[in-house]
Amino acid sequence: MDVSHNLEMIQATIQEACGKSKRSPKEINIIGVTKYVTIERTKEALQAGIEHLGENRQEGFMEKYEHFGKQATWHFIGSLQTRKVKEIIDKVDFIHSLDRLSLAKEIDKRSEKTVNCFVQVNVSGEESKHGMKPDQVVPFLEEISKYSKIKVVGLMTMAPHTDDEQVIRGVFRDLAELRNAIKEEHYQHAPCDFLSMGMSNDYHLAIEEGATHIRIGSKLVGS
Repeated sequence: MDVSHNLEMIQATIQEACGKSKRSPKEINIIGVTKYVTIERTKEALQAGIEHLGENRQEGFMEKYEHFGKQATWHFIGSLQTRKVKEIIDKVDFIHSLDRLSLAKEIDKRSEKTVNCFVQVNVSGEESKHGMKPDQVVPFLEEISKYSKIKVVGLMTMAPHTDDEQVIRGVFRDLAELRNAIKEEHYQHAPCDFLSMGMSNDYHLAIEEGATHIRIGSKLVGS
C-alpha cells in the first residue's frame, strides 16, 4: 500500500477522533516513524506530505538525516544514551525521551541552541518501559530549571500492549491530567503545551484523550 493512501486513512481516523472530542485536526502532528523502513520509503512519506519524521536509534537517525537533512522536522523518539547525545544534538528538533538528570545535563552541555524536549513518563508502571514515575516529574522539572538549553514542551508516554481500551485510555488520561497540572505552575522553561502519545494501534484513543503528537510507523510506512 502506498504511503499517500495510508496517510489518507490516518487523516480520516484523526478527523473522526477529533469530532468525538471536539478538537481541530490542526492540533494533531503526525510523526512518521521510519525506524524500520528504507530511505526510499522515507522519501515516499515526505512526498506524501509528512513533515515530521521520528527515529529511535542514533545510527538510523544519522543515516536518514544525512540523506534528507532539513527536509523534515526530526524527532528522536527512542531511549537516548548520554554518550550518544553529542552525535545527534544539533540535528534533532525534538527529543521525546528526556527521563533523567544526567541526560538533561549532557543535552545542556552539548547543544548550541535551545532543545525542545518531551519528558518521558512511565504512566503504566511497566518495568519494560523507560520513563520516570508520574510523581517524579514535577521535582525533576524544578531541578532542571537551571539548564538554560532545555525547554520542556510536553510529556510523552507509551500505553501498554493490551486490547483493553479502558486501560489504554486511563494511561493517556493520566498523562493529560499531569500535563494540565504542570501548565498551571507556569514554568518558564517548561510550558508543557504538548502531549506525545499514541501509536499505530491506539492513536485514535490518544487523540480523544488530548494527544498533540502521534507517532505512527506501521500504519503509515509499513514495518
